[in-house]
Amino acid sequence: MRRIGLTGGIATGKSRVRARFEHLGVPTIDADVLAREAVAPDSPGLAEVVQRFGPGVLDAAGALDRTALAGIVFADDQARRDLEAIVHPRVRAATDRWFASLDPAQPFAVAEIPLLYETGRDADFDLVIVAATDQDTQVRRVVARDGLSEFAARARLAAQWPIDEKVRRADYVIRTDGAPAETDLRVDDLYRLLIDGRR
Repeated sequence: MRRIGLTGGIATGKSRVRARFEHLGVPTIDADVLAREAVAPDSPGLAEVVQRFGPGVLDAAGALDRTALAGIVFADDQARRDLEAIVHPRVRAATDRWFASLDPAQPFAVAEIPLLYETGRDADFDLVIVAATDQDTQVRRVVARDGLSEFAARARLAAQWPIDEKVRRADYVIRTDGAPAETDLRVDDLYRLLIDGRR
């Protein structure tokens, strides 16, 4: 079974691409979900986050206040690296367990990993697909989706590799600039290519 990594930038349509593969019957997993599980209430991961960032990153119920934490880590490169050092090893281990649990007769499975290149995880996969759109579209989508200012949206983009560099390194690129149905068709085409085993 081939391990395929799916990545891109913030708001480049990664989740749409992953959902389409899932619709086509491909096993998929979302590293963002694993990252949330890594810092769930009462978890060792959350305890480490609180030890590093203080109790101010918890909400009234004792869960992680993601908005408060984001305000810290997107303004401080070292803080972001410290958070990644807590979360990423747990996500990587959970991803490996998931792949190992799958039926080996499955032709391929897809793991959506937003920071795949930034964390050097591209070497863990047989192929990498990048979901890509232009930066202005990314900013527009982040502002609309997350309610951030344009300045804050661009700061989040700056914390990741430029999408052009990810595109350059990718085995396959799915452009998501158009309507969602267009993205679906591009995924369908790539699915057929991968099932045929030509790459």
